[in-house]
Amino acid sequence: MKALTIAATATGLMMSSVVVNAAYAAPIFLHCGKMVDVRALEVLPERTIVINDKKITRIDRGFTTPDAGNGATVIDLKSQTCLPGLIDLHVHLSLSTTSNSTIESFSFNPPDYAVRGVANAEKTLMAGFTSVRDLGSAPGVGVALRNGINLGIIKGPRIHAAGTVGSTGGHGDPTNGLRADLVANASANAGNSSGIANGADEVRRAVRQRYKEGFDLIKIATTGGVLSLAKSGDAPLLSDEELAAIVNTARDYGYPVATHAHGAEGMKRAIRAGVQTIEHGTYLDDEAIALMKQKGTWLVPTLSAGKFVFEKAKIDGFFPEIVRPKAQTIGPLMQGMFSRAYKAGVKIAFGTDQGVAPHGENAREFEYMVEAGMPPLEAIRAATLNGAIVMGLDRLIGTLEAGKYADIVAVPGNPAQDIAVMSKVGFVMKDGVVYRKP
Repeated sequence: MKALTIAATATGLMMSSVVVNAAYAAPIFLHCGKMVDVRALEVLPERTIVINDKKITRIDRGFTTPDAGNGATVIDLKSQTCLPGLIDLHVHLSLSTTSNSTIESFSFNPPDYAVRGVANAEKTLMAGFTSVRDLGSAPGVGVALRNGINLGIIKGPRIHAAGTVGSTGGHGDPTNGLRADLVANASANAGNSSGIANGADEVRRAVRQRYKEGFDLIKIATTGGVLSLAKSGDAPLLSDEELAAIVNTARDYGYPVATHAHGAEGMKRAIRAGVQTIEHGTYLDDEAIALMKQKGTWLVPTLSAGKFVFEKAKIDGFFPEIVRPKAQTIGPLMQGMFSRAYKAGVKIAFGTDQGVAPHGENAREFEYMVEAGMPPLEAIRAATLNGAIVMGLDRLIGTLEAGKYADIVAVPGNPAQDIAVMSKVGFVMKDGVVYRKP
C-alpha cells in the first residue's frame, strides 16, 4: 500500500508539472493579427479568439478587450497568423530512422521505444501538430503514449493509435531478413503481438485482438514497403478474401482501416475492399484514381518520407543493401503521383510518415505539397479540416469555430503567401492549454 501511495503521489506531481505552468482558470483572449478560415480558404484580418474551459466560446472581429475584473488573460499574437491545430495522419512516434535502426531492432525493448516516443510526442506538439494518427509503434507503445497524454502525465498531441495486421513476409513482418533460428524463435514467442496473419480466419482474429488491446483503428499493408527487409516495394500482399475479412471485422468495431500501399494492384484491392485511407500511393494509376473518387477513399501522400529515403539512399551504408534500390526508385516518384492525384480531384489529407523523416519537421510536408501544385491554403486545409474528418473528429477540431476544442497554433507572417512559415510555429495551444508562446 505504501508503494502504491508513493507511485500515485509521483504520478500526480508529474501531471501537475505539465499542466500548471500552462493552464489558465479564467478566459483567454488571443489577439490574432490574422486568422485562417480553412473552410472558406481565406486569411482574415484582426480577430480575437476567446477561450474558456478548453473550448472556443466566440471569435470577434478586431481586438476585443476583456471585461475588467474577470481575470482574463490576453495573449498578444498581433504579429502572427492563427490557425487550427495541425493534424498529421501518419506518424510513428516511437521510431526514428538512422543508420543504426537495423541494429536497434535487435537491441531495443518496448520500454526503450516508449522513452523515445515520449520525446518525439513532445517535439510533434511543439511543432504545432495537436492531433496525430500513430500508424505503428513498438508493441503497446502507441496506446501507452495516447493514454499518458490523455492523463496529462506527458506532453504530446491527441493520438489515435493504430493496431497493425500484416501478412507473412510482408511489410511489417518483424522477422524479415533474420536468420532461420531467429525467425523460428520469434515466431514461437510472438503470440498475437506482431499482428502477422494469413487467411480470412487469422486476419479476422488479429483484428479482434487489436480491438482487445485498445487501439483506435487498423493499419494494414497491401503492398511491399521501402524500409522492410524484403526485395519488393510494390508487390501485392493481401488477397481479396483477407481484405474483406479485415475491413468487415474492423467495421463491426467501428474501426477505419488505413493501408500502406505503394503498388497499384495492392492499392486497388484495398480501395475495392473499403479502406478509408491509402498511405503513400506511389504507383497510383488512372484506374486507382477513378476507384478512389468512386469510393471516397482518402490519399495520405507522405512526401516527406519519399524525400528523406531518396536522400539517405545516396549515403553508403545508411540503409541495408536490400532497402537502398527501393528508396532510390520510389522516393522520387511521390511528388509526381501527388500532383496527378490532386489535379484529378482525389481527396487528400496531410500525413508525413515521421519516424522515417525526423519528428518535429512535419511542416516541411506543406512545402512539398505546394511545390507539387497544391495552393498553400488547400495544403493547410488538408492538415486541419480534412485531417479532422478522417479522424472522425471534425465536430470537435479542425477549424476555428465557437464550440470546438481550443486547438490553436500561430505562425509569423502569412502562410498563404509563404508556406515556409509553417515550420516556424511560435504558439501552440491544445485543449485550451498553452504549451508554447512567443
